[in-house]
Amino acid sequence: MIKEFVKAALAEDVGRGDLYALVEESVPTKADIIAKCDGVFAGVKYIDVLAKEENLDVIWGKKDGESFVKGDVIAIIKGASHDVLKTERTLLDLALHASSIATLTRKYAEIIAPYGVKLLDTRKTRPMLRVFEKYATRCGGATNHRMGLDDSLMIKDTHLKTIDNLAEYIVKARKVIPFTAKIEVEAETLEIAKLAFEAQADIVMCDNMTPEQVKEVVEYRNANHPHILLEASGNISLETIESYAKTGVDAISSGSLIHQANWIDLSMKIS
Repeated sequence: MIKEFVKAALAEDVGRGDLYALVEESVPTKADIIAKCDGVFAGVKYIDVLAKEENLDVIWGKKDGESFVKGDVIAIIKGASHDVLKTERTLLDLALHASSIATLTRKYAEIIAPYGVKLLDTRKTRPMLRVFEKYATRCGGATNHRMGLDDSLMIKDTHLKTIDNLAEYIVKARKVIPFTAKIEVEAETLEIAKLAFEAQADIVMCDNMTPEQVKEVVEYRNANHPHILLEASGNISLETIESYAKTGVDAISSGSLIHQANWIDLSMKIS
């Protein structure tokens, strides 16, 4: 999967061929990937595959998930000049995109670390980039939520509009979905959460609730259904995530890890 992804990314940039290579012969070249700001690195797994495809040697100064500061040499790239320069933009884009997500994710993860709450990503990813972007959140310290509709059953508010009896639906669902697949129910109020608890969902998501409302659900869960997991989600930001972590939920999910990540600054210099 990674191989096909990086080959497609490179093909998008190269098109019918790099015009630079038409002019002069290729020469041995060494290039440094340099940090121009602070951040958390991600991209090794993808860049290693790209390098192998293009006969480049990479000496890593930073590994996935490691922090860097302005001026650090992230990697040294060695190879023929035609190959190094052909892959420059693709290589940097992979590193920039993944590292930007990892950098923001680390900020979220550090805030909630004292509370023992899992940080989750969401399915709010760019089309065709889900695996790549969720890889980046892992490098930053998050745990992946479901990858798609096929690995767990999420019953959202839109689904609930089509279900007459939630308890009966869950009984039917457990007969047909994989044995290992969990069932999660989205709840926007304590009343809906109680229905999900009674229906024996595996996970109840407190969606778009205030921290005070989430705390009510946590207290009810602890007293009546302590085996059911609780997740908080919905417009949770760097400014508010700690207040949700304090409620006692098991996990907090946020699409912001990905869609609010601003690109960091890395550059390639030929030495």
